Amino acid sequence: MCTTTPPGTPGEAHGRFAEAAAFHGHVCPGLALGYRAAETALERLRTGRAEDEELVTIAETDACGVDAIQVLTGCTVGKGNLFFKNYGKHAFTFINRLTGDAVRITGNPSFDTDSLDPGLASLRARVMQARVPDEEWAEYRRRTDRLVEAILDLPAETLFTIREVDVEIPERARIFRSVPCAKCGELTAESRVRVEEGKLVCRACSKGYSRRW
Repeated sequence: MCTTTPPGTPGEAHGRFAEAAAFHGHVCPGLALGYRAAETALERLRTGRAEDEELVTIAETDACGVDAIQVLTGCTVGKGNLFFKNYGKHAFTFINRLTGDAVRITGNPSFDTDSLDPGLASLRARVMQARVPDEEWAEYRRRTDRLVEAILDLPAETLFTIREVDVEIPERARIFRSVPCAKCGELTAESRVRVEEGKLVCRACSKGYSRRW
């Protein structure tokens, strides 16, 4: 569970983690893992935050850590250099366009965040499922903060499996002309419209067709 970031955010000694927490809205282990993945990738690729599309990130999850990756790497959906593959895997591929180097960072199967505080999972479940006394909430917050600090301090090799990989670099983002949908009239990128009865229709208005293949 994520919680509102209090004063004295964990990870104050860890570069831009406080900025990532402010962007995400709260501090949680998932955010810390995403931060460490991004931090590790920037070190391995010998680069800084992307101003444009110098870096590319391919994320295979839409979990909390992706927000930290956006803050630290500068890879964002709006800029066109953050790609999602809906695989449900804590796996991220980072690519340096300028050098062609790429690194794939995945969760280490031998590492389990619950092992750092075995009793936290049951406390988390109580906090998520119902209102708890203030003292129990405070305990949960303190223990979560300690867990986050531990994640930020552990060696990257403990948290992740890290591999240099050869990947096809995605093309740079393209700007497409917008055309009005024949049904709703709203402007739609021409790369996203469909043709129905000879008219250009946006996906929201189009009728799906499938023979269950």
